[in-house]
Parts: sequence; C-alpha cells; structure tokens
Amino acid sequence: MIEPEELLSLAKKVAERAEGNEEVEAYVSASRGTEVRAYDGDVEHLVVSGSQGIGVRVVVDGREGFAWAGSLDPDVIDATVADARDNAAFAQPDEWNGVTRPEEVEGVATPLLDLWRASMLDVGTDEKVALALELERAAVASDPRIKTVESAEYGDGIGASAIANSLGVEAMTRRTVCSLSTVVIASDGEEQQTGYGFSVGRELDDLDLLVPAADAARRATRLLGATQIPGRRIDIVLDPLVSASFLGLIASACNGERVVKGRSMFADRLGEAVGSDIVTLVDNPTNPLAYGASTHDSEGVPTRRNEMIVNGVLTKFLHNTYTGRRSGAGTTGSGVRGVSSTPGVGSRALSLAPGTATPEEILADAPRALYVQSFSGLHSGTNVVSGDFSVGATGLLIENGALAQPVREITLANTLQRMLQNVSAIGSDLTWLPGGAAGVTLRINDMTMSGA
Repeated sequence: MIEPEELLSLAKKVAERAEGNEEVEAYVSASRGTEVRAYDGDVEHLVVSGSQGIGVRVVVDGREGFAWAGSLDPDVIDATVADARDNAAFAQPDEWNGVTRPEEVEGVATPLLDLWRASMLDVGTDEKVALALELERAAVASDPRIKTVESAEYGDGIGASAIANSLGVEAMTRRTVCSLSTVVIASDGEEQQTGYGFSVGRELDDLDLLVPAADAARRATRLLGATQIPGRRIDIVLDPLVSASFLGLIASACNGERVVKGRSMFADRLGEAVGSDIVTLVDNPTNPLAYGASTHDSEGVPTRRNEMIVNGVLTKFLHNTYTGRRSGAGTTGSGVRGVSSTPGVGSRALSLAPGTATPEEILADAPRALYVQSFSGLHSGTNVVSGDFSVGATGLLIENGALAQPVREITLANTLQRMLQNVSAIGSDLTWLPGGAAGVTLRINDMTMSGA
C-alpha cells in the first residue's frame, strides 16, 4: 500500500511543472479492496483488486485542460501532464476556472480525524471469505421462513489520496472501511418477499454478522402477505434506510452546481423557510462516525460542518471552488472527484439533526399511517427542479401505534417542498449507512397514496 506521504510528494512534483502563467493541479490516489459474495455454501464471486492513478488539471487564462491515467509510472505521468496542457489550449475560457488559491483555504482549521485502521492491512483473504460464508449461514438460520439467501457479501476499501497545486495548496488523507450485507428471500409457501441488512465499520472488529442476518430476515418476513389497498391521503413514516435516500434528494437540490445552472427547486430561495421548523439538514464530513468523513475535499480545501437548512430555513448551498467563485458564496469544502474526473460538488456526511423521540414513540403517535420500508423508482419518479415526487413503495400500515398489515404496489405522491414542510417527527435513531449519509426514522404528514 502506497503511503499518503509518497502520494503527496508525487503530486507536488507534478504541480511544480507549471510553466509561465499556468496553474497546475495533481490529484493522486491509491487503493485496494476485496469483494466476496457467498451463495449456497460456496464462493460465487471473489475479487481482490488494487488501483492507482493521477488526474491533472492545467488552467491557463481561464482555459482548463484535464487528463488522467490509471498508472503512476513516470513516463505515463509525463504524457498525462502533456495531454492536460494540450487540452487546455483547445478549451473555452471561463473566468471562474482555476485551482484552489491559498486564501480560499485560510481561516478554516483542518479537522483531526482518525479514519485509518492499520489492522485492515493484515486481514487475509481467507478470513474475509469465511465472514461471507458465515453470514450466509447466519441468514439462513435467522428464521425458518428464509428459503433463499440471494446474496451474502463482504466488502472493504483501503485507500489514500493526495492533492497539490502550483499555488501551494496541498493535502493528503487515508481511510479504511469494511462491511457485511445480505439480501434474503422469505416465503410462506404462497409468496416471496425480500429483505436487506448490513453492518459497517472501519475494521473487522466493528462488524457483527448477526445484525445484517437478523435485520434482513425481519424486513423480509414482515412483508409476507402484503396486498394492495385502496388509495387515500395518509401520513407516512420512513424507515432509516429510506429516509437517507430522501435526504439525498434534498441535498441534490442544495448542490451548488445545480444552483448556478438554475436546475434546483431551491435556486432563488436562500433565507426562506423551506421546511418544518424541526428540520435541520447538515453535511458534516468532520464527523468520524460518518463513513464519508474526510479532512479535506478533493481540491485540498479543509472540510467543515455545513448546515444547509436550519430550523426549516434554507441557509447555505454546497460549493466547490468553481461554483463558490461563480456564485460569490465561496467554497464550502464540498469538492468531490476521482482521478478520472474534474471536481464536482457533493455531500459526504449527510444527516438530519436527530430528534428525541424513539422509533416506537413515533409509531405510537401515528395511530393510522404507512411505514415505508422501501421506495422503487426514486430517481426516475422525482424531479429536483420542480420538486415533483411520485414513486412506488412497499411497507406496512400503522394501526393503533403499531406495525400491522403489509402493503405493496402502491404509489406515493406529493412535492419535495410540501414533504419538507410536512415533516412532523424526527427520530433519535440516527444510523450511519455505508456511503455518505445517515438515516433516521422520519414522519411526513399528508401524502397521496394510490393503490388498488
């Protein structure tokens, strides 16, 4: 595994090649990972992979050229720099283009985060395979109605990256993450239902294979006997796995790239109330509990806690260097990229500020509502420009404050704007998921449900 200091040294050497009035930026990464999928007591899929690469930006008079390579061979790097320089000559000028300037990173302290577990370097493939196989056995044993384990998977990622530019901005980071996940199929002889469960951590000791097995079985078996029901107006309670996806839609509308292009329902609404006064939406990559946490963004800017919605009021959009300059708001340390792309804008550690009510208390306060366990067609059925929302759903009716009849093949419709305004309860069960978001039990009032 290449050390981040080595990657940073390489990035700095590339950045130092700037000629004349050029600005040069090098983003370098190296990673390795393992994927294991067990099926029917055997290993169905096993991939152990490693990758490394470099992305180079050259900016001259507002003209940006970019090139990348999946190799750190010196000759390949030379060719990549030459290609980026050549591409800049053919680009259209844009006054907002340019690498991060030192003054754009001043005044923000670099967070101290421990995202690395050296123990992951010593875990053998045999041990990872054994975990996937044991997870499958645990899933089968979790409930007699589990007839098939569709997948039982172990995965991990061990990576480091570094960035340096010719203006003197530089940063490096490294992290580890590993996970277990399973999808099971439950059957009562007449129908089948699927369920999903996971466990995630930064090292193997963080994982508990009984958790995904039990969660997947519970999610699958409680849907057995699901039927269509007549349409109606109804309050909904989102499962934490579902609410994380919903928050992703809202964060997309807070993306500075969308905003400067006029492709967000929030484009002209800074300072306005856009949600219930209990809604505070935060992207906080400085939180070590988040699996997308990072000390810097992909342009070398220190990360920080960004509150996009505070007590229902839209207060901030997420920006990288380019959109921050173009909008006049400045970067929020929200640049995201891989070696094969230029920086975009994105969230890394998205969450709602949790409430004080437990999931059980939220259910008890919803005498007749719908508990949504999964959405289908979420992205195709949602428009973050207009806010239109119409998606398929599966879940369970809530009757007398408890989960009751399972339902399927229904459609929920509203607008994202109204859904935010109608948030009436946020749970205390903040759950960090694999990736860049946390879920929480979330109640939203007055949805249109179409069914039988």
